[in-house]
Amino acid sequence: MSPFTGSTPRTARWHHLRVEIDRGVATVTLARPEKLNALTFGAYADLRDLLAELSRERSVRALVLDGEGRGFCSGGDVDEIIGATLALDTAQLLDFNRMTGQVVRALRECPFPVVAALHGVAAGAGAVLALAADFRIADPTTRFAFLFTRVGLSGGDMGAAYLLPRVVGLGHATRLLMLGEPVLAPEAERIGLLSELTEEGGAGERAAELARRLADGPALALAQTKALLTSELDMPLAASIELDAATQALLMNGEDYAEFHAAFTEKRAPKWRGC
Repeated sequence: MSPFTGSTPRTARWHHLRVEIDRGVATVTLARPEKLNALTFGAYADLRDLLAELSRERSVRALVLDGEGRGFCSGGDVDEIIGATLALDTAQLLDFNRMTGQVVRALRECPFPVVAALHGVAAGAGAVLALAADFRIADPTTRFAFLFTRVGLSGGDMGAAYLLPRVVGLGHATRLLMLGEPVLAPEAERIGLLSELTEEGGAGERAAELARRLADGPALALAQTKALLTSELDMPLAASIELDAATQALLMNGEDYAEFHAAFTEKRAPKWRGC
């Protein structure tokens, strides 16, 4: 995303999220614990706009996405979204569905790693938000459920039909998206949906540790790796190799590459600058 800004100032307060930034690590918390962090129109819009702002500022090097209370996110609010959408016309419904997809695109395209800290329910849109993260750290209470067909909609919501087969394979993705049955943490780990399974209550701390490690690393190299992982999903091999070559040439001309050589020669840890 472009770092250039226009007339709009930085958002001083996010009404639908809790946002904390500490030494390059942003922690974004879904904070409606009384509703299992069910998403509203405003929450989607805040996530979309926040990710765009953080991407432009280039001050954040890693992001933790978590949920307050008993679960990560139960999906779209039944009254405030499902009920409300029944009164919208087709153009308004298209605008809404495009907005939810923009959140997923922003998670995949932001220039920093995103770590989802999972516990309890991650259902519907909550499951897709977790799926769009680069790392999914979960404790044993976590249960995924891609519930879209259970409410009479396509299981391919918010890019789920694109992302899920690439994470767990077509067979598992077909089962999860068509049946909408819950997937408990042990199975999620077995089929590759999790990056790491922690002890109960440990996902938040472990996600924060991983985010700190990523934030302290070579930011530009990590950003380009994320970009290549996303861009090359549908590329032929020849195009992927050419894009890899161009990216490496760019990074070999950067300060972090030279810093690694200097640190290796001087037998010290590199001091990454992210450029």
